[in-house]
Amino acid sequence: MASSLEHTVLDRPVFDKPVKILIVVSPYYSDIAAGLLAGAKTELEAADATYEIVEMPGALEIPTAIGISDRRSNFDGYVALGCVIRGETTHYETVCNDSSRALQLLGLQGLCIGNGILTVENKEQADVRADPAGQNKGGGAAAAALHLIALARKWAQASKGIGFKPRGEDTLMAGDADGKNIA
Repeated sequence: MASSLEHTVLDRPVFDKPVKILIVVSPYYSDIAAGLLAGAKTELEAADATYEIVEMPGALEIPTAIGISDRRSNFDGYVALGCVIRGETTHYETVCNDSSRALQLLGLQGLCIGNGILTVENKEQADVRADPAGQNKGGGAAAAALHLIALARKWAQASKGIGFKPRGEDTLMAGDADGKNIA
C-alpha cells in the first residue's frame, strides 16, 4: 500500500515578496472538497501566502477557470482541488484524463499549478487523501504551487539576453574601436 511507504517532503519555500494564490475547488463531493481546502489553506498560511477561492461545478471546469484567471488577473499561482470517484461508465476516465491534461498544458505554458484533484476508486480512498490530519493532498497541491512559484521567481531574475540589446561598450558599430575609420 502506497500510504505505508516513506516519502520525502521538501522544505517549504521562503519568499521575499508576497505570494498570491487562486484556489479553484469543485465542491461536487463537499466533504472531500472541504478537507482538501482545509489542507491547502493551512499550507498557504504557513508560507504567509494570500489566497482567494472560487468554486467550479466539477473537475473539468477547473482548468478553464485557471486559464481565464491567468488572462484577467494577477495571481502568482493556482491550486486545483476536487475529487473524481470511479463510477459505472467511462465518464471517469474522460474527467480524470482531460482535467489532468489541461492542467499540465497550462503548467507547460508557465503557470504555477498544484494539482489536488483526487482520482480514486471509491469514497474511502478519497476520505484518506482529503483528511487534514493525514495524507491531505490539498496541502500537497498548495506546496507544489509554492515550489513552482519559487522556481519561477528564481529563474525570472536571470536574463539570457534574448532580443535586441541597447548599444553598450561591448557593441562595435561600423569602423574601428577608436572610431577613426567610420563606414
